Amino acid sequence: MMGFSRTSVGDFVIVMIVMVSLIGKCINGENGEYEGVGGGAPMVKTEQEALYSAIQGFAGEWWNGSDLYPDPCGWTPIQGVSCDLFDGFWYVTELNIGSIDDNSLACAPHVEFRPHLFQLNHLKSLSFFHCFVAPIPIPSGNWAALSGSLESLEFRSNLGLIGNIPPDFGRLRKLQSLVLIENGLSGGLPDNIGNLTRLKRLVLSGNRFTGEIGDGYGNLSELLILDLSRNSLSGSLPLTFGGLTSLLKLDLSENQLEGKIPSEISNLKNLTLLDLSKNKISGGLTKSIQEMSSLEELVLSRNPIGDDLMDIEWENLRGLMVLDLSSTRLMGGIPESLSRLKKLRFLGLNDNNLTGNLSPKLAELPNLSSLYVYGNNLTGELKFTQGFYGKMGRRFGAWNNSNLCFPVGLMATSFGPFGVKACQEVRTSFRDSGSKMVNENKNLDSHFRTSLSSSKYRFDMIWCVFMLINFFM
Repeated sequence: MMGFSRTSVGDFVIVMIVMVSLIGKCINGENGEYEGVGGGAPMVKTEQEALYSAIQGFAGEWWNGSDLYPDPCGWTPIQGVSCDLFDGFWYVTELNIGSIDDNSLACAPHVEFRPHLFQLNHLKSLSFFHCFVAPIPIPSGNWAALSGSLESLEFRSNLGLIGNIPPDFGRLRKLQSLVLIENGLSGGLPDNIGNLTRLKRLVLSGNRFTGEIGDGYGNLSELLILDLSRNSLSGSLPLTFGGLTSLLKLDLSENQLEGKIPSEISNLKNLTLLDLSKNKISGGLTKSIQEMSSLEELVLSRNPIGDDLMDIEWENLRGLMVLDLSSTRLMGGIPESLSRLKKLRFLGLNDNNLTGNLSPKLAELPNLSSLYVYGNNLTGELKFTQGFYGKMGRRFGAWNNSNLCFPVGLMATSFGPFGVKACQEVRTSFRDSGSKMVNENKNLDSHFRTSLSSSKYRFDMIWCVFMLINFFM
């Protein structure tokens, strides 16, 4: 075996020291601008400090990141923080603040948006859940710093979050998801949100937004979900909504929208949910609805729509599972074509002015579990089976149709539909009503004859007195 001299050993040690020094400089930088622990990939020091400061602004001064999490993207990860490698260094790509689960970064009673948040320029996803309790607005003027990376921005269930949507949200050009649910936000919807043409999801429900929906929102051709429900939006539905050709779900319920449903809505061939309930929509049902063959849920309840159901070719909507047209001032009959919707589970036609008979073919729908037609002017006999009533129970509602009945000969009265009389009772009631009318007429006639006789008697007495006076004079 070859031996080493003292000189060669010394040279070897010197070489090793130089190599370790070079590795240290590669990891930490000449001035310590990189942070790496345990031989892992380093993190740019300014990135780490920005992360610590941003979180501390929401969690409170007690939170000391450098002590608790010296390697936030390595062996001491922070709950709610995710990182990715870029050019050999760790950068923060996801930050979730708030009480999402037990180990989440809970927020302090009083929070602040520190400028360091907007220095995390590799951030792709940012969310806040149940974080803001004391009133605080979303800061404006800094969001453009994240325009090159941010793809998802969410504020959920933050009752203390007040004020308007910052105008510079419209500069987040890579944004694919903007979710602002159940906050205290108010004001109008910024028109420049329509510039975010990469948006797939726009959910602004459960706030206090007012004003009209701008035409620019029709430019979001890649949008899959649009939910502006539970606000105080007014005006009519933009005709430009016909350009939302990728849309799957459209929920504008619980606002103050008015006017007609635009015929351009038929362009939404991929739409599965259309919910316009609890608005002021009027002008009748547009025939364009029958062209939306992908619809699974059509909810238009509690609008003064008017018109009737007969002009719509309902059989075209073969995928329809929920049809709710309750409290929409509908008139006329219930079309038999509804019985061809084989996937239908819920049919709500209650509290309208519908007339005529109810087709027994509706009972043949294999998936139907709820049928409500109460509060109308339906007439005739219900020709459903006892088994149908047993299956549906109170989920079949036909009460408050005074001339509607079920034939008592087909089943015991106790098995009949709730709130609907047996036909025999209806006829008896009708006969009793008729008899009462006849008796009242007889009484009236008798009273009339008695009155007439009495009048005649009084007239005869006066005539007799008059003749006697003339006789003695």
